[in-house]
Order: sequence, then structure tokens, then C-alpha cells
Amino acid sequence: MKLNRYSALYTENDELPAAQAMLIGAGLHREDFGKPQIGIGTSGYDGNTCNMHLRELGDRIRSSVQQNGLVGWRFDTIGVSDGITNGSPGMRYSLVSREIIADSIETIAGAHGYDGIVFVAGCDKNLPGALIAMARLNRPSLLVYGGSIRSGNFNGKKLDIVSCFEAFGKKMKGAMDEKEYRGVIDHACPGAGACGGMYTANTMASAAEALGMMLPGTAAFPALSEEKMQECDAAGAYLDNLLGKNICPRDILTPAAFRNAMVVVTVLGGSTNAVLHLLAVAHAAGVKLVLDDFEKISQATPLLADMKPSGKYLMEDLHHAGGTAVVMKTLLDKDLLDGTAMTVTGKTLAENLEHVRVFGNDEDLFRPLDRPLHATGHIRVLRGNLAPKGAVAKITGKEGESFSGEAIVFDSEVSMCESLRQGEIRKGHVIVIRYAGPKGGPGMPEMLKPTSAVIGAGLGPDVALITDGRFSGGSHGFVVGHISPEAFDGGAIALVHNGDRITIDAGMGEIVLHVDEKILRERKKSWAPRKCSVQSGVLFKYARTVSDASTGCITDSENQDENTL
Repeated sequence: MKLNRYSALYTENDELPAAQAMLIGAGLHREDFGKPQIGIGTSGYDGNTCNMHLRELGDRIRSSVQQNGLVGWRFDTIGVSDGITNGSPGMRYSLVSREIIADSIETIAGAHGYDGIVFVAGCDKNLPGALIAMARLNRPSLLVYGGSIRSGNFNGKKLDIVSCFEAFGKKMKGAMDEKEYRGVIDHACPGAGACGGMYTANTMASAAEALGMMLPGTAAFPALSEEKMQECDAAGAYLDNLLGKNICPRDILTPAAFRNAMVVVTVLGGSTNAVLHLLAVAHAAGVKLVLDDFEKISQATPLLADMKPSGKYLMEDLHHAGGTAVVMKTLLDKDLLDGTAMTVTGKTLAENLEHVRVFGNDEDLFRPLDRPLHATGHIRVLRGNLAPKGAVAKITGKEGESFSGEAIVFDSEVSMCESLRQGEIRKGHVIVIRYAGPKGGPGMPEMLKPTSAVIGAGLGPDVALITDGRFSGGSHGFVVGHISPEAFDGGAIALVHNGDRITIDAGMGEIVLHVDEKILRERKKSWAPRKCSVQSGVLFKYARTVSDASTGCITDSENQDENTL
């Protein structure tokens, strides 16, 4: 079998002499022309702890690829720091970056005929972006996660990035002075690595490992750890093996693999962003995955890991306790995972985990099945007259199973935070933030600043927050996002008035606006569509092409809703 089946178009085609001349100019020799060419990409860039070290990891992987008789070509694509942009207009670009990353990897590999792909991902959208591209290209591929940051420390208290957002809420309330506030900020991020809780980056790394697209146990390796270096050094041999066996992403990204990923996300208490991302990756892989699949998994799967943001442990703690391989072996032994699923090792999940230990019954971080943190999963799909196409809630059980209260409505998170500052948000309110969806944002920004400010202000147990936007993996509390249809499309969330009663019932899977249908029809008549807040550039293009949240905010489907912008 020919291993350089794509690059041979250029290296073995006498009708493309300029291509061969440029490859020689770039450092190849004629004896290299028969070797497979591997694209080694990263989303490395300065100015963000999640991504600042990725280019060095990419260089290390290139050496590994070359040592295994392959040609390695380095390239970098973009990224957006969710930590930096949360609460600002810059957050509109975050989910958009998933598509840019996917498109750019597909573009360079498709144009240059790379025979395989290794990609090093850091911040949240890097991982699904890379997986989408790998699924589209369907060439032997390996995903490497840049790893988690160390915890910070201030005045003896363990810190992470969410500590900063919650400190903001405490400062607003007057519960934290300026000196302590600055101290938290100055010590929360002590170096390279992705945000340390079971937030979106660590959720998607764990999901990618469960999908079989990462090497076993690597999702929990800390950034710049010796284990992370060894992973990079091994990448070339694994990629060579994938090429030799012609194992491609669509051989790995099967329905069984997606079920495994959903189970792992559920037991770990992972981010609701995983719903959007797994829907999008499945679309790219040609696998039918719908919102109700997440609900089925959640109903049948317990929450076992006591991880931040809802719990107390960080990814570094999971690493010290045994890591993601031990998580998956424990689940496999309890028949919660499908061990026959293929992986990037060229072996099945069960074969990879054959000699891995399981968690004991006394492990506080990861509870046994007979003593779960919650008997069912935390990700709940809700429907009702407020979200006929679905909404996604994050309910760990600590918030209770239901909430009913009067709506207090905002058309932006800025106005909501100002209202909180003024003391206008009170116990019993259902906070509604709308026009924050994929089109309305545009870009479906995260609501980490509002949720963290609410927690910091001491209102966490006493209010709910619903939105057609989405939530950071760092958000917790009684929160419901991804409401679809969104306000921009005239969904029911656009018709909510202050004082309307809203009930959220996770047990029943319902989100209900208690307003008579006749009144809602009258409100709809007086509702006027809004013009997109931007009229050019990437955000405008995104708003024109994006599907709704219920299908994963994909941008390459011919079945997307009609758009008038």
C-alpha cells in the first residue's frame, strides 16, 4: 500500500515541476520524495497561557516524525483565548475560531497533499476545530493536547482562572477589597497550560481521548510535564503505525466512540460546550448525533468526579490520582464504555487499557458507582414552549432539580452585570440574557462573567440564568443555555417580559414560560427582527452560515435555516 498517496501528486508527478522545485527549496532531497508528508500543526501563539507553549511541542513532534522516516512540515493556525475575552466583545470570536481552525487545517492539508496530520491544541475551541478538520480530511491523524496549567496560590488558597471571575463578584458585593482582588488576579495563572478545572479544554481533551483520537491517558498530562514531552516524542511512531495500517479518523469516530465520549464527559462533570462540539465533530465524521442522544446518556450515567467548577478538584489532582486512563478503565470494567472501539494506537480501547488499574472505592475525587455524586448526569436537554428545539442545562444536583421564578430580562450581559451591580437582581429571579446566540451575538458568546458575578455576589443558590448564548466550562449554578430557536430568529426567548414566570424542571426535562399562547402570539406580532450587529467581516460571514445550537453551530450544511441579516 502506498503511504504517500496524497503527497505523491506533487513529488511523483513530472507535470508539476514547480511543486518539486519548491519542496527542494524548502529542504527536501529527491530521496525524500517517496516518504509520506505529515502536517504538524499547532494553535500556538503568544499572549495566552493555554497556547504559549504549543509551538515548542510541535517542534518536538516534528523531530519525532522525522526520526520515524517521515517528512514533517510545521504550520500554525489561530486561536482565541476564552479566559482573556470572556465578558468582552472579543468573546464573539471564540466559537467562530473553531470553524477557522477547522477550515485552516483542512485547507493547508488538502492543498499541500499531506498524508497525515498531527495537531497540538490548547484552549477550548482548538480541540474540536482540529477534530472537525481531521474528520473532514479522513487521513491518518493524531491529536495532542497541550495540557493543563498548574494551580495558583494566594494566601494559602488554591486558585484557578474562575477564581478571578468570582473575585469580581465578591468585589462588587463589597466582600473583597482591592488588595485581595489584585492578589487573586496576580497569582491565578502561574505559567503555561489550559485552564485547570473540568472546563471546556479539559472536557474536550477527555472527550477526544475517549473518542480514540488521542493517546491513552494523555488528556490529564500537565503542560510541560515529562509525560507530555514523552507523548510528543512518541507521536511519530504512532503516526507511522496509523499510516501503515491506513487507520483514518472515520475508522475511529464511530457511533460507539461518540457514546464513549458522552459517557466520559458525563461522569467527569464536563462542560456543556461538549454538546455543541461533539455534534459538530459527528457531523464532520458522517455520524448521526442529536441532542436527545446526550439526554439518553445522561439519564443512564452517574456523575462521579468531584471536579471544578461544581466540585473541588482540578485536572492536576486527577493526574495525581491516576489520570484519564484510570477513569476509562474504571468505566470499562463497569460496562459503561464500549471496549471494541478503535483508537489511534491501532488497538481497541479495551486493548489499550488492559494493564491499567481502576479507582478504589475510597477515592474522593472519583466516586464509586454505588455512591455517585448524582445518580444521573449533569447535562440535561430541556424542551418546552421557551425552547421547542431544545436547550442544554448543567445541573449537578447541588442546585436542586427545579427552579421557578420571575424573569428579569436583558439583551446583553453588560446590562445584566450593571443591574447586578445596582442590586436590581434579587433572590428568586430567573435572569434572561438574550440576543447572544450564534446569529444574535453573533458568535454565541459564553456567559462566564455573569454566572461568576452572580456566584461572587452570593446569589448562586437563589437565582437561575437562562440564555440563547452558551456557558463556559467554568460556569456553575442553575444555568440553562443553547436555547433554540434563539432570539435573533424570533424564538420565544425574544418574547419574554420582565415579571413573566419561568419554570425549569430538570427532572421532567422542561423549560416553560407561563404566558398564555394567545398573549405570546400577540407579542410575536409586535416583535421586529433585528439587523445583524455587524455587517462585514468574519462575524458577519459566520452569522450568515451558522446553524442553530441544536445542531452544533455548524457552518457547512446545506440544511441551515434561512437567514435575513
